[in-house]
This record gives sequence, C-alpha cells and structure tokens, in this order.
Amino acid sequence: MDLPRSPILRELCLSLRARHYALSTERSYVSWVAKFIRYHKLTSRQDLLPGEALIESFLTHLAVDQKVAASTQNQAMNALVYFYKNVLNDKLDGVINGVRSNRDPRVPVVLSRREIQQVLSLLRGNAALPARLMYGAGLRLGEVIRLRIQEVDFDYRTIIVRNSKGNKDRSVPLPSTLEAALMTQIEQRRTQHRKDLERGEGQVYMPGALARKYPKASKQFPWQYLFVTLGVSADPRTGQRRRHHINKATVGRCIRQAVKESGIEKRVTPHTLRHSFATHLLQSGTDIRTIQTLLGHRDVKTTMIYTHVLRAGPMGVTSPLDVLSNSSTIQE
Repeated sequence: MDLPRSPILRELCLSLRARHYALSTERSYVSWVAKFIRYHKLTSRQDLLPGEALIESFLTHLAVDQKVAASTQNQAMNALVYFYKNVLNDKLDGVINGVRSNRDPRVPVVLSRREIQQVLSLLRGNAALPARLMYGAGLRLGEVIRLRIQEVDFDYRTIIVRNSKGNKDRSVPLPSTLEAALMTQIEQRRTQHRKDLERGEGQVYMPGALARKYPKASKQFPWQYLFVTLGVSADPRTGQRRRHHINKATVGRCIRQAVKESGIEKRVTPHTLRHSFATHLLQSGTDIRTIQTLLGHRDVKTTMIYTHVLRAGPMGVTSPLDVLSNSSTIQE
C-alpha cells in the first residue's frame, strides 16, 4: 500500500506501521479518517481540534443517515480514537455521546452435519484444505490463511494459532482425518520453497521486530506460510518480492462454489464453518468453557449464542401445531 498524498493520512500510516498493525487495519483506519475529514470539510490540522464534538457528530451521521451496523460504527470509532490519540496527540478527555447503531442479536447460520459433509465433499482446488481446517479446528478465515509450517504439530496433534483476535495465541486440535493431507501440503511447500531459494527468493513476511532480531529467519522453511499464492509478488508496503499467504477471496470462492453445487439454500460464508464447528461440539456434549477456549472468545457470553441449536425450537418451545397433530387428525 502506497503512502497517501495527504500529509496527515501519511502520518497516520507511518504511525500504524511503527506499531506493526496489519495491512487491512491500516487500510480501514485510513479510509475512515479520510471519510471523517471529508464529511466535516476540514482543511487544516487546527480544524480537527477539539475532537469530541466532531467524532460525536460523525458517529451520529453513520447511525442516522448511513444506517450502518453497530460493528461498522465501532470500527469507525476505533479508527478515529487511534488517530486523535496517536497522530494528533489529543487524549479525548471529553465525553462522546453520538447516536449508536442498534446491536440486535443475530443467530448464526449453522450447517447440519449432513450439509457439512455435502459441502466438504465438493470443495476443490488449493483452497479446499484451508476450508476443511476452518470446520475441523474452528479457525477464523484470517487465522487459517496465515498459518505457518512450524505451527502444525503432528506429534501432539495440535495447531498453534498465533496473534489471533486480541493479539492472543491459542492451541486447537489437529483433525486426524486431515493429517495425511497436511503432510502432503507441507512436502509440496518444501519443494516449492527450495525452488524459490534457488531463484534467489523465498522470503516471507516476519511479524513485529522478528525481521531485525532474526534476519535469516525470513528464508527458513519453518517460518513459511502453509497455504500460499501461486506466484511471488511485491509486498504492498515494502516492495520486497515474497510468496504471500493465500488470499481470503480464494477460500471464499471455493466455499461458495461448493455450497452452490450442494443446493443448500442458506447464506453460507467462510465463518459459517467456524459456527458449525462450535455448534457440533456442543451437540456432542463438549462443555461451553472448553469451546470458548478453542474459539478464542474473551467472554463466554459470545460462545453462548451457539446453545440455540440444542433446543427443540426457539426458546425450547414445541409448536402447538405439532402437539395437536400428534394427538389428533387436523381437519382441513
């Protein structure tokens, strides 16, 4: 990602990079701050201060005029708070009371075991194994595409998820049915990496300060991504040629195509596989705290949403029509 022309947005980018924020976060924060400046028609650094009233007005605009989701409004809020605190050095001591978007509870879309079998059997291409891992280990899409070779432990049948949501690490079970496929994938990556090194390439992105601490590690095989793009390309920030991890869109297309071929009439996204993982564990008797740990949820309340499928119907209620039909014949 090239640095923006605007000096203030360029300063924001450099601040984010100095703190090792993800490229997707950088793009999101820059976009929100740019929208914020355009909305208020601000032309100078002085116009941005004080920030509380300006942020409050913008958040209200998003909720009332744009009718954005609560998560979208929160993302904008996070971007602006970071911008004011780390770029403008404004602590935002005042109160921000903008109109907040409604956060209505959403029941996640879950596939039954039969539907999961259908979808998994129809997965094709180099994104099929990442998709199977999402269901088999409950991984987020961003977590599975960033897996590195050294994070797969066959002896302990464990996958280590590094720097997950909230910058936390956790371990998840390695599905035994995928061991052979993962071993094959690693050997294919070994051959591919050897050829990259012979061409004078073979570098991989190193997180945080590890690139300076271990300058040779970026070419070592254990640090390489498990699932990668077909070709080598330039890093959008540094311009260095690397083999990057597989694109999120590639996995998404693979899953959507499988769902389409299966004839399942549900709104399935890659995250549906993670929802199904949690729900099926609950159905098999796994306790909620264990599932919370496996999913990496900070609060068990987030995990509790999957308990909805353990009841006969919503709120555990049986339809009176079913009761009637079981006791007598319904007259048409």
